[in-house]
Amino acid sequence: MTPMTQTDPRIERIDIPLHHPVFEGHFPGHPIMPGSLLLDLVLTAWNGPIAAVPNLKFQRPVLPGETLSLCFTPAANGLTVRFSCLRDEVPVCSGLLRLPDALSSEFDGP
Repeated sequence: MTPMTQTDPRIERIDIPLHHPVFEGHFPGHPIMPGSLLLDLVLTAWNGPIAAVPNLKFQRPVLPGETLSLCFTPAANGLTVRFSCLRDEVPVCSGLLRLPDALSSEFDGP
């Protein structure tokens, strides 16, 4: 695989189901989406190979029934993709995806 060449942001919309089963136990009486599920939604929306997630920050809880905007912005070098997940323009999580060529180049000899 070669590095990405497109640097235009890509935006996805994610509707969080009001009655997703994960909310039953996380947490009763005050349901919030687990960070692991939110990361899974990000990776599924990316829908491409990923070598690592070297940077990830959860800024605000995600509640049942919310709609999120997920923006992917590839770096000019094509080796990483910055993402941000927003609810009404307010960040709920953000991070960096390292693409496979970025990982393999770290292990190449001089």
